[in-house]
Amino acid sequence: MMHDPEPRDEILLLGDPRLRVKCAPVTDFGSPEFQSDSRRLILALERFREENGFGRAISGPQIGVLKRMIAVNLGEGPFMIANPEIAVRGTERLSLWDDCMSFPWLMVRLERHLEIDVAYLNERGRKEEWPGVDAAVSELLQHEVDHLDGVLAIDRALDRDSIIARSLYERQRDVFDSTVDYAIRSTIASRKQITKP
Repeated sequence: MMHDPEPRDEILLLGDPRLRVKCAPVTDFGSPEFQSDSRRLILALERFREENGFGRAISGPQIGVLKRMIAVNLGEGPFMIANPEIAVRGTERLSLWDDCMSFPWLMVRLERHLEIDVAYLNERGRKEEWPGVDAAVSELLQHEVDHLDGVLAIDRALDRDSIIARSLYERQRDVFDSTVDYAIRSTIASRKQITKP
């Protein structure tokens, strides 16, 4: 069970106007405000993962922090990225069913670039480059950078049949996954995998 050292931040849900704001860049990485916002964002991500069994990243605006910052956990622990920029977008695209912590009851079929190069600042404000990321990281970071620009996955739905209930998707996952090029895989070990004998 996760210990809650700080008040719980609610994840903003679809319809909250703060999800539609273009966020400001992070400028002071040493400030108490940035340190607090980073902690809050990582805690929100880890709590969501623990309670829902999925989730790989969360952006600042999803907890009302209107700054260009993202907490990421690809299965090896959380880390922060700030002021991300997609430097290169490959020409090849892939389709997938995307989900979002701000509307976890929905799945959205959309397209993303298969490959991107990303430049960002780490939690100390140092420039990092993430070139040629794989499909999983590519689609994830495109989703999160969209959040920082006030764009939601539902805005990118391919057509009127491309927004469905998550419960329906889970019941017929193989059927729905056969309609796209790529299926998101969890970065969270199942309860069975992590239970010791």
